[in-house]
Amino acid sequence: MAELIWWNFYLKNKPTEEYLLWKTEYWHSLLKTIGLNNIDFSSNKILDAGCGPAGIFTVFRKAIVDAIDPLIDEYEQKVPHFKKQSYPYVTFYASPIETFEFVATYDFVFCINAVNHVENIFLCLDRLIAAISPGGTLILSVDTHNYFILKKFFQLVPGDILHPHQYNLVEYHAMLKNRGCTILQTHLLRKQCIFDYHIIMATKV
Repeated sequence: MAELIWWNFYLKNKPTEEYLLWKTEYWHSLLKTIGLNNIDFSSNKILDAGCGPAGIFTVFRKAIVDAIDPLIDEYEQKVPHFKKQSYPYVTFYASPIETFEFVATYDFVFCINAVNHVENIFLCLDRLIAAISPGGTLILSVDTHNYFILKKFFQLVPGDILHPHQYNLVEYHAMLKNRGCTILQTHLLRKQCIFDYHIIMATKV
């Protein structure tokens, strides 16, 4: 529920059309940064895991898209920036990633700004990796700690209800490799004092 409160606070003074236009431009910029901007996604099956009310699902209008989020019904009821009918090419599922019963595998599995928020990060990664088709790609964004001592402090004294998982980039790479993934690329999207923000692209061995 803290997630829903945050979204309402964040969006309350943002006009819907202006925000969605800005978000679309952001997603296209992100795809360019990670080298996926020139792909014709029309023949691909895409998963947006932990999609939120304006996830990357918004830009794949020619693809087959599934989007999952435990609060998707609450977003539609309480967040005016999100309406399911605006995205007829997307099938939405109200479910945590950890317990979602995948009935298909995907060419591209996006988990953007979500894995730090889940209840069980290890089960979440198991489920995401199982959802990748042979030759498919996982695109995972993570906030990564820069300092060992601060990471340990945050782990021992949780102070961020929205981000219960506190790891560094090496540990995220290890989590993926230990689950049979090959790291394809890692992009530093934003550098900050305590945390950096990375996109990790991986595939199954």
